[in-house]
Amino acid sequence: MDCEEYSRWMKQALHTLKLVKADIEYEGYGWACFKAQQAAEYALKAILRGFGRPAFGHSVLRLYREFSSVCGEDNELERCAALLDKMYIPPRYPDAFAEGAPYEYYTRYEAEEVYECASRLISVVIECGRRAGCSFEGEEGEEGEGSRGSQ
Repeated sequence: MDCEEYSRWMKQALHTLKLVKADIEYEGYGWACFKAQQAAEYALKAILRGFGRPAFGHSVLRLYREFSSVCGEDNELERCAALLDKMYIPPRYPDAFAEGAPYEYYTRYEAEEVYECASRLISVVIECGRRAGCSFEGEEGEEGEGSRGSQ
């Protein structure tokens, strides 16, 4: 396991997840939805890259299915991954909807739902990383031990 690679991607995932909460607070629901997708994508890429597996593209569902083959699966998390995939393009492009601006289409409820999905996915990735012998500074608010390097 390449704990250094895992750690750098996980730090970005947790930082991005923290920004989702800020966007929700300031009613930036569309951006919160996009950032939740990004946080989940970073976390899944963290563990896959840590295991030396290919981790490319932006489909959280595809990355989750690859993750499942390494760390186990959960039907509820697969549903979350599919929901998060829907948050990748529309929140960012003014022409994603027939009329209006994307920010007008997203609600606090949706932003909170995808935040919870991303949080659960990230927690499962962290647990899988721990089982593989990796931890990192800032892990779930803990001091962490830093990455332990390749094992």
